[in-house]
Amino acid sequence: MPIDITMPALSPTMEVGTLARWMVKPGDPVRSGDILCEIETDKATMEVEAVDEGTVAELLVTEGTDEIPVGQVIARLLAEGEVAGAAAPIAPPPPPSVKPVAEIVAPPPNITAAAGQPGEVVSAATVQSGDRTKASPLARRLAQARGIDLATVTGSGPNGRIVKVDLDQGVRQPDARQDLSASAGAVTADKELPPVASGSTKSSAILPTDIPSEVVKLSNMRKTIARRLTESKQQVPHIYLTVDINLDALLKLRTELNAGLEARGVKLSVNDMLIKALAAALMEVPACNVAFAGDSLIKYSRADISVAVSLPAGLITPVIAGANLKSLSAVSTEMKELAGRAKDGKLQPHEYQGGTASLSNMGMYGIKQ
Repeated sequence: MPIDITMPALSPTMEVGTLARWMVKPGDPVRSGDILCEIETDKATMEVEAVDEGTVAELLVTEGTDEIPVGQVIARLLAEGEVAGAAAPIAPPPPPSVKPVAEIVAPPPNITAAAGQPGEVVSAATVQSGDRTKASPLARRLAQARGIDLATVTGSGPNGRIVKVDLDQGVRQPDARQDLSASAGAVTADKELPPVASGSTKSSAILPTDIPSEVVKLSNMRKTIARRLTESKQQVPHIYLTVDINLDALLKLRTELNAGLEARGVKLSVNDMLIKALAAALMEVPACNVAFAGDSLIKYSRADISVAVSLPAGLITPVIAGANLKSLSAVSTEMKELAGRAKDGKLQPHEYQGGTASLSNMGMYGIKQ
């Protein structure tokens, strides 16, 4: 019986991925442990190993395809003794659990209701047809969060299924506004598009303009950075404290320590010392080594410091676990090793997820805040 190879979940939060490169081709024999392909997540490019043995029958997803949902079949193997052509067609994925789209839904920010209750829109075309809108679970959650009526979005996925990219591209499509207005007969659109609603990650750069520009497709990493930075401003309580510190004593200590570590090939940076100082401070003031979790507060007994590392494609935060328990030389050595693998896109999920506090040092550029 043919063996399906599916898009793996390479991290607890991964929902979609990009197939960066195939390492096999149809007809190739595969053994357990062989590298099948490289998958690009929102943080790194990771190799996927074969679990089963067999012969590659077909590659169902081309290189460079992004937004592939976890669990989707991407290739098939023929087990021993099977011949090409014996593979049955791929069964379509089970439809997501959805509510009838005939229900009243919140309108997009750029549409106002002229009938019914304020702020409510009913898609007459949807009500009359009685069909269910096909959309991925992720697209449904995003649509609900952004106040988008899925009936106004054209899907580009299999069988017209709405996926995340359709929401990113179609929130302000003029034809979607016109279709909704014509079908419902009770909706009027503003003459000008209003500013992007609070909480939306959609850029105003998509608005019509005569300013010379280009549209650059976001990588998975950039999408995640944009989403999480927006969430951090919306969902995390903020308090800002600023103080100027004279680092003459620290710089003198660094010089002395580096003189002693020179024989070992270790050279401490100011950043290494800031990592250690932050870890020590969190242990001294444990009330700061916490995380807000809705109706609870998580109190950590160890200082795992996430350190921002700049990459050409974005930003990643490898974690120095237990920094409060490690020597300065150990922190420095580990940080250099993690930063090097981060820039090569080779970090494992456990090496950049978690952390009880984060450090982003841009002092070398003269930045104060």
